[in-house]
Amino acid sequence: MVRDGEVVQVDPGVEVVAKKKTQTVARSWILMDCTGEGEVLDVDKYAIMHRVHIHARDLRILDPLLSYPSTILGREKAIVLNLEHIKAIITAEEVSLSLSFSPVNTVLLRDPTDENVIPVVEELHRRLPPVNVIRQGQVNIKEYPGGQNDMEASVEDESPFEFRALEVALEAICSFLAARTTELESAAYPALDDLTSKISSRNLDRVRKLKSAMTRLTARVQKVRDELEQLLDDDDDMADLYLSRKLAGASSPVSGSGAANWFSASPTIGSKISRASRASVATLFVDENDVEELEMLLEAYFMQIDGTFNRLTTLREYIDDTEDYINIQLDNHRNQLIQVVIATGISCTLLFLLIVYHAHRKGLIGS
Repeated sequence: MVRDGEVVQVDPGVEVVAKKKTQTVARSWILMDCTGEGEVLDVDKYAIMHRVHIHARDLRILDPLLSYPSTILGREKAIVLNLEHIKAIITAEEVSLSLSFSPVNTVLLRDPTDENVIPVVEELHRRLPPVNVIRQGQVNIKEYPGGQNDMEASVEDESPFEFRALEVALEAICSFLAARTTELESAAYPALDDLTSKISSRNLDRVRKLKSAMTRLTARVQKVRDELEQLLDDDDDMADLYLSRKLAGASSPVSGSGAANWFSASPTIGSKISRASRASVATLFVDENDVEELEMLLEAYFMQIDGTFNRLTTLREYIDDTEDYINIQLDNHRNQLIQVVIATGISCTLLFLLIVYHAHRKGLIGS
């Protein structure tokens, strides 16, 4: 039994399938460092707050029992991510699991045994290792689905650690919501066609449930879309997500020549810090407010989530058009029924008057 504060070492790449403890609030986290290695932690919120130096209000956003909208927050030494089931903290200063120097970057991911989170853990393990670690052969080529090509593509990735982790999270949530949209479309369009061909209580109830599911999914997609749009509209918020640049600014010399001397005088650190981190240091001295790299990353996933939102909008319009068509049909049937009722009433009235007239002529009724 794992006690509070204890860590359980897990082999990289191995699926975390340990059974969750029976408790009211899940406290299981996985801590992954810049080499892709991970530890499963079973700690309370106070231990997490102390470890990553964030406020309780920020950690509360990641509470699965509270319904907070999708959020990406940049703090001094961390990025707080709340994207549906992906609840993570990306840090700029932590204790490494396998490297002998500090500070390093890490990712804390909540509830790693969840079936929707396990693929995120595996993808983080594959894509977090820095360029120099892959080049030194510390990452097994078999862990890359595309083999050598995928590994070389990862080697060419010059993004800072926090952006690699953020990209994994954004890719996972965008793909997840796109998959849910595809499932909804595959069920909704045939149901709408069936309702158009035959109006019945069963078909109407089926479409009603699908419309409710579409409304809920649209709200979820829109929350992610709005959060990305809000970030893209604010350069200061994007600049807050540059953890490596802020960390380099706090620990490096002020001048550019000083930075070069720092690396040349520290061969051990220089060999272990990825080129992405060194590039971030160089960028620091150029323009601290340059957010072009992050902006391009966010725009790519904004376009993807916006495409999913547009698909749901199209589906909603199709449902609305179907409802309009059904209402027209029902109005037509109602009008036809009214016409039949009126015609029947007139016919009955005329028949009654004819009978009375005939009876009067025969003397069957009094004058």
